Amino acid sequence: MLTTHEAVSWYLDGVRTHVSLAGPPVAAVRVDDEGDTLYVAANEAERLVAEELLPADSDRLVRVPWQTPPALAATAAGDALAEPAVAAALRAARASLLPAEAERYRMLGRDTAAVLTDAAATLTPATTERAAASALASGLVARGIDPLVVLVAGRERLAHRHPLPTAGPLGPRAMLVVCGRRHGLIANATRWVGEPGADDARIIDVEAAFFDATHPGAGLDEAFDAGCAAYGAAGFDPAEWMRHHQGGPTGYAGRDPRATGAESDRIADRHAFAWNPSAPGAKVEDTVLVTAGGVEVLTVDPRWPTVTHAGRVRPAALSFA
Repeated sequence: MLTTHEAVSWYLDGVRTHVSLAGPPVAAVRVDDEGDTLYVAANEAERLVAEELLPADSDRLVRVPWQTPPALAATAAGDALAEPAVAAALRAARASLLPAEAERYRMLGRDTAAVLTDAAATLTPATTERAAASALASGLVARGIDPLVVLVAGRERLAHRHPLPTAGPLGPRAMLVVCGRRHGLIANATRWVGEPGADDARIIDVEAAFFDATHPGAGLDEAFDAGCAAYGAAGFDPAEWMRHHQGGPTGYAGRDPRATGAESDRIADRHAFAWNPSAPGAKVEDTVLVTAGGVEVLTVDPRWPTVTHAGRVRPAALSFA
């Protein structure tokens, strides 16, 4: 029984499963040997059939009264494995992206990076955090990307790892963070505008350790441990990794799963990742595709300034106009 956004959207090849970004999916899928059944909220069914689902899907669709959650109706139809019971197997099944999925992700990554560049080019130190967030959200929506997360921190709020935007000005240095979803896939990226940070190079050293340990066949716990150990080697407090999550695999969930060191998932070929090492006033984050040939950065825009560090091209701070 598939009942979460990430599972339903993945299984149905990238359909939009939400109405409210904060609400549950408007569809659930019962997967049986003899065929699948789609349970869909009745007031959403015609739109989904016309705009999201394949023509053949309408033949296996059950319309559920709006007052009954589709997941509940699907579960009531008979015994089935609940999604949490097979969560690890489902993560493994969607870890290795199909060629078409990888190409969608590349396009999403380029568009997301372009939004960051376009929005950042309009900013000044006097711009408010909310105005910057508005430019980011507007750019994402214009490209058909759901703005799942939009964070902005001006100079006075850089100590916060998840800075919801306020009416305060950006000041001489600011951080922009977006997580955007299209075709079910989620692109995650962080960029800096204004003055360079004193720890920019060191945080890229930590990221490099994560990347070096993230390759097909390795364990997620192994990659996590290697990246966390790099904080001390880079001159940060060795316990810095404990003050914020470090990211992990991504794809149809923002983190699939968020790495903690306790997961034994194996890293697959064509596996999407978004590590996000951070320290006070420093962070680096991009969405990448891990393959046997190395790490391919997906959230890239050639207009954004870069530095070559640890053998990789990484984003630098963009100066205010």
